[in-house]
Amino acid sequence: MLDPSENCDDFVSATNNAKSEIVSRFVSMVRKERLDYDEFLYVCQQARRRLGLCRPKRHRKLPQLLSEPDLKRFFRAIQECGDVEHEIMLRFLFFTSIRVSELVNIKVKDVDLGGCKVFIDQGKGSKDRYILFPASFRLILSSHLQSHAKNRYLFESSRFGPYTTRRIQQIVQEYRTKAGIEQRVHPHLFVTR
Repeated sequence: MLDPSENCDDFVSATNNAKSEIVSRFVSMVRKERLDYDEFLYVCQQARRRLGLCRPKRHRKLPQLLSEPDLKRFFRAIQECGDVEHEIMLRFLFFTSIRVSELVNIKVKDVDLGGCKVFIDQGKGSKDRYILFPASFRLILSSHLQSHAKNRYLFESSRFGPYTTRRIQQIVQEYRTKAGIEQRVHPHLFVTR
């Protein structure tokens, strides 16, 4: 029995050494048996089940949202640069909270100005859905579509094709720098607290 007055470091070290030894033996057995990945997964699942082990829960860190003053500074920086398409695109992201990968794939035919909604084809989880945008944004979106009548996609680059997700992330970072925001900014932070 452990004496509470003794230092527990030796015990913890011994336990960690024992675990390392078990893992080492397990890996040796897997290599010796030449298991493929599926067989290896099956063996791991069976071992966990028989030992009554469960996978530890992954702790997901919640993103730090932009404060309202930072958000206002961010959009002010966009307005000062004068790129109207960037402003409309980033406000659209703000209003809809869609993923950048969904934004770049929105086609003009997917936009329903009358219903203030946009069809998202094969969005998150490969599911189709509609997203809504505020009625106050309808006129801005309508004028954007009229001034880019030949577009196939809602937002297109200067090469007449859809933006890449990477390019939109770069655009966001450029405006973050211009706004003097030190916190890392990405489109999912376009939410006020």
